[in-house]
Amino acid sequence: MLNPGTRSAVDAKGRRDVEHVSATRMELLATGDQIELAEQGRDLLVDKRNQLMKAFRSEADVVLAGSERLEEAAAEAGRRLGWAGAVDGPEAVASASLAAGGEVTLEAEVASIMGVRVPKIDAPNLGRAADGRGFSLTATSPAIDAAADAYEDELDILLDVAAREVRVRRLAQEIGRTTRRVNALEHVLIPRLQQRFRRIRMVLDEREREDHFRLRRVKRRKGSG
Repeated sequence: MLNPGTRSAVDAKGRRDVEHVSATRMELLATGDQIELAEQGRDLLVDKRNQLMKAFRSEADVVLAGSERLEEAAAEAGRRLGWAGAVDGPEAVASASLAAGGEVTLEAEVASIMGVRVPKIDAPNLGRAADGRGFSLTATSPAIDAAADAYEDELDILLDVAAREVRVRRLAQEIGRTTRRVNALEHVLIPRLQQRFRRIRMVLDEREREDHFRLRRVKRRKGSG
């Protein structure tokens, strides 16, 4: 049996926790089951996070490569625009630009990655034939057509990179949320349940020792009588 001095070694918080927990074998088993479920949930979340990280790295690699292509396309479009301005003059380039302007229709869908809803944006190929841009071919030189081709290529790459960046941001958000849940289980809930399990077991062990001591004392009294 624990003497008063040993009892006082149990911290006050531990005593308060035990007071709020029914120290029974059933509660001990229930707490053990809760620990097992929490650990299973943590493991599932860790697996989910790993899969999300894999998808994130794949999308991020594509975005990085696309960004490099976008820089190259932008530089090429700028060179061709400068050449078109030199050949046809800025007024002709501006007039062709206004005539070629229009709207781009995007189609958005929702895809699922490990249960995470991520946007999937599809854009049509923006490349057009020379006679489909709205300006007169007889009033412009091939330099303007080449500049238009370059800017349409750049816009195609830009839309693809932008759509993938949206997915990367969504995956990053979900990875952060999943990591916070893993940390809450790993560093808060599971240790708390384990601590409660140990304290319940400590109380039960103490009771068992006290019962054993009382039984021995009763036997000694009967024997001495």
